[in-house]
Amino acid sequence: MRVLLMLFLVASLFQSSSQGKLKVGFYDKICPDAENIVSRVVREEFESDRNLAAVLLRLHFHDCFVEGCDGSILIEGENAERDAFGHQGVGGFDVIEKAKAELEGNCPTTVSCADIVAMAARDAVFLANGPFYRVETGRRDGEVSNVSLADQMPDVSDSIQKLKELFFKKGLSEKDLVVLSGAHTIGTTACFFMTQRLYNFIPGGGSDPSINQQFLLELQSTCPPDGDVNVRLPIDRGSTERFDNQILQNIRGGFAVLQSDAALYEDEATKRVVDSYFDILSPLTGSSFEADFASSMVKMGKIGVKTGSQGTIRRVCGAFN
Repeated sequence: MRVLLMLFLVASLFQSSSQGKLKVGFYDKICPDAENIVSRVVREEFESDRNLAAVLLRLHFHDCFVEGCDGSILIEGENAERDAFGHQGVGGFDVIEKAKAELEGNCPTTVSCADIVAMAARDAVFLANGPFYRVETGRRDGEVSNVSLADQMPDVSDSIQKLKELFFKKGLSEKDLVVLSGAHTIGTTACFFMTQRLYNFIPGGGSDPSINQQFLLELQSTCPPDGDVNVRLPIDRGSTERFDNQILQNIRGGFAVLQSDAALYEDEATKRVVDSYFDILSPLTGSSFEADFASSMVKMGKIGVKTGSQGTIRRVCGAFN
C-alpha cells in the first residue's frame, strides 16, 4: 500500500511539473535580466517610432487569438499564420527578433518568443502613458503555424453579436471586449478598412448612420471613394499617441473611426460598460479604464498558453527549431 502511495505521489509531482503554469517572475532565477532586456529594446525602438506601441499591442492580441498566446504568428514561411487575411498590417516582428537575439546571447534557449511578445506589449502600453502591469511568464512556443487557423480573427466589419461570440469562445467577457477594444486609443488604421463603412454600409448602402455627420465629412475627405486605400488615419480622434479613455468618449459621441468600435454602443451590455467609465460615481465605485485594461490584458495573455513540457523554446522567433 505504501509503495502504491509513493508511486501515486511521484506521478502527481511529475504531472504537475510537466503541466507548469504562468507566474510573475518566472525568469528571476534562470534569466534574471530577461524583462530588463525586453524593456530596453522596446524603449529604444519606441523612441524612433512612437506608433510602435500600438503595433506591439496589436501583435500580442493577434497572437493570442489564434492557437493561444504561443508565438505562432511570428513564424515565417509558406502557408504560415502571419500571412492570413485577418493579420493584415500586423508588425513588430523585427523588434521581437531583436530582443530574442539579445536574450539568446545572455540565456540561450531559455526565454520563449511568446513571453517576449507579452512583455513587449506591456512595455509598449506603459511607454504610451498607459498602465504598468505585471506580466505572468512561463509560456512556451507553439509548434504549429498555419494560415487557415486565423480564419476566425475578429474583424472591423463584424457585428457586435459576432464580436461577442468570438470573445466568449476565448473565455473573455463583454467587459473584456470593451476594454481590449480600448487599445485603439493608440495607433492608426488604413482607409482600406474604412471603405465599406463610409460608402457601402450594410444594410442599405451609403454611410454608417451612427457616424457623427461632421466627422463623416472628415473621414470621407481623408478617404475619398477613389482615393489611396493605404492612407492612414488615427483610430482615436483627438488622442492619437496617448493611452487614455478618449476612445470610449468618441464611441459615445459618434466619433468612432472603426465600425467594430462603434458597434460597442449598439449592444446594451457593452454600452453599459462603456458608460460606466464616465459615470459621476465611477471614482467611488472603482471603475477605472486603465486598471480594467491591465486586468483584461493579463487575462487575454493566458489564452491557450503552453507551459511545462508543452511546446518548445525557439532559438529564433521566425522559425521552428
